[in-house]
Amino acid sequence: MTDTTPTAELSAAGVSIWLDDLSRQRIASGGLQDLIDTRNVVGVTTNPTIFAGALSKGEAYVDQVAALAASGATVQEAVFEITTDDVTAASDIFRPVYDRTNGVDGRVSIEVEPGLAHDAAGTVAQAQELWAKVNRPNAMIKIPATIEGLEAITATIALGISVNVTLIFSLQRHREVINAYLSGLEKAKAGGIDLSTIHSVASFFVSRVDTEVNQRLEAIGTDTAIALKSKAGVANAQLAYEVFQQAFSTERALGLLAAGANKQRPLWASTGVKDAALPDTLYVTNLVAPEVVNTMPEKTLDATFGHGVIPADSITGAYDEANAVLDALANEGVSYVDVTQVLESEGVAKFIISWNELLDTVTVALDAAKNNAEAPSAL
Repeated sequence: MTDTTPTAELSAAGVSIWLDDLSRQRIASGGLQDLIDTRNVVGVTTNPTIFAGALSKGEAYVDQVAALAASGATVQEAVFEITTDDVTAASDIFRPVYDRTNGVDGRVSIEVEPGLAHDAAGTVAQAQELWAKVNRPNAMIKIPATIEGLEAITATIALGISVNVTLIFSLQRHREVINAYLSGLEKAKAGGIDLSTIHSVASFFVSRVDTEVNQRLEAIGTDTAIALKSKAGVANAQLAYEVFQQAFSTERALGLLAAGANKQRPLWASTGVKDAALPDTLYVTNLVAPEVVNTMPEKTLDATFGHGVIPADSITGAYDEANAVLDALANEGVSYVDVTQVLESEGVAKFIISWNELLDTVTVALDAAKNNAEAPSAL
């Protein structure tokens, strides 16, 4: 693999490229391994929307669905088996990356049921179930950054389970997520767990911020408001990186790092560009800095590989400009607090809808498999 491709340059700049997609067809066809070999992909993220899409098309799940139907599995049991099998298989594919990077990358994430977003105890219980079922050190359990999720993050990290914190939209919530992670590490250390085995990323959403803010700017309609369109997402994420730098420079964090702990890296999520008038690598090239992850849908990955122009660092020198963008939005009457609260609520709601679609898809598949099994033979 050449080391002069844009994705190689992005990796050299300190950005870990993760794919925001997973399906059994991608695993079985060798397509996932190909992205590792040719596109510098070093991890995968999943969510209910991704699994719902994967299960609604293709024949890759037919045999397993038939076996599950024959065993009398409930739809919830079937979803658990199907999704954890995909994550286990992907974790095995990424194991060489995990070993080569000393556990930093080669990560595959699987999310707790989104209906548990406001149930801390239920989230922790399911995180343990998923972790035990996948049984791979390079798995990560995704937990949403709701208020209740913060408690679950601390408890899950304290058990020695690696966590991908998802649905972060605000800088204040990012600070709270980091605090939850550090609290979990402190408990893990007190419990005698090797801190070096625990990893975490903080998934900060980007394009969704622009989508919500742009709607509000268009409603305001002034020239100064329109001029601010599609600037909030990048500015917000850039300032999230500053929060990361500050948080892991404190005496508290440095003490844990000295004891073997890992930093909780920022992960840029929702990096697909929704507006065709914008550069299709907008949320990649403007968010380059050491120790970050960018999880991309394949379309964004291909665009980056094909024509991305990668700077050495497009974040650490941009804090003043980023703050100016958020100040200008406030001056136009766009409430940062309201935007981020709406996005968190919508994020949880959208994942619940996708989860229900996933359950419906599997229910139909199980019913079809049962009917096929019960149909009289034509012979």
